[in-house]
Amino acid sequence: MMDSYPTANNKFHNKENLVSTDVVEVAFKAGRIGIFGKPVTLKVAPEDFVIVEANNGFDLGKVIQVGEWFEGDLHDEELKAVVRLATPEDLEKLEANRDLEDQALRACKDRINRHGLNMNLVDTEYQWDHNKLTFYFTSDERVDFRKLVRELASQYRTRIELRQIGVRDAARHVGGYGACGCQLCCTVFLKKFENITTQYIKDQLIPMNPSRLTGICGRLKCCLAYERDDYVEELSKYPAPYEIVETPKGRGRVEKIDIFNGVIYVRLQDNEFEKFTYQELQKIIT
Repeated sequence: MMDSYPTANNKFHNKENLVSTDVVEVAFKAGRIGIFGKPVTLKVAPEDFVIVEANNGFDLGKVIQVGEWFEGDLHDEELKAVVRLATPEDLEKLEANRDLEDQALRACKDRINRHGLNMNLVDTEYQWDHNKLTFYFTSDERVDFRKLVRELASQYRTRIELRQIGVRDAARHVGGYGACGCQLCCTVFLKKFENITTQYIKDQLIPMNPSRLTGICGRLKCCLAYERDDYVEELSKYPAPYEIVETPKGRGRVEKIDIFNGVIYVRLQDNEFEKFTYQELQKIIT
C-alpha cells in the first residue's frame, strides 16, 4: 500500500504556483494545523479525512477549509501535498494509533520518573505511518532529555521527538470544560492563541477576579478577546471612569458606566450618587 503513494516530487511549490482551489487546511491531533496543496482533480470537502505528505512519510488529518488563501500561514517553502482521501481502513489504523499513544504516554512517564526529570508529560502523537512519535511536555526549565530520547528510540524503533509546549497548548491537548459549561475554545475552534493581558479586562470594565478570569491553563481566558472590540467601540461614546462631567444636577465625577442600560453613575459635589442616562449627559455635552 505504501509503495503506491506519490513521491516527494509531487509536492506543490510556493504559493505563486497555486490557484485557490489547490490550497487545503488540514487539522490533526490537538488542533495541530497544516496547509497543503492538492491536485485540482482531487475533490475534497471540509470534514473529509485525507492522507497527506509528512516529513519522511505520511499522516492523516481532517480537512477544515478548501479553496481559501491562508496568507498568515503560507510562506515561500514548498507545500506538501494531499495524497488521497482516507479509507475506512486508514481510519481504523488512526484509532489503533490512539491506543498505542496512550500506552506510550504511560511508558514515557515511568521513564521520566526514573530519570528524575523536571517535566510534565502532556500527550503523545504517532504520525499515521509510525515514522515519528512525538511526546509533548511542559517544564519551567530547560531539560536535558537526550538519554530519554535514546531509550525511547530503542524501545519504539522510530523517530522520537520531545516537544516542549506552553501551558495553553497543554490545555488544548488535555481538553476539558470551562466555567461556562462548554468545551474549551482551544479544543473546538481556536487556531491561534491571542496575547490576553489585563488591559482586556479594563477595556470591558470587568472586576479583577483572578479565580473567574483565568482558565484551567492558569492564564487569562481566551474568551476575554471575543467582545473586547465591541466594548471599546461602545465605551468610546461615554465619558471615561473618574472623569469630571457636567450633569443636569451639576458637576460630578463618573463612578460607574452601564453600557447595557445606557446609564452613567456620577458622584456629585455633595458626595451623593446619581444616575443619568447616556442621552441626558449627551445633551449637556452637545
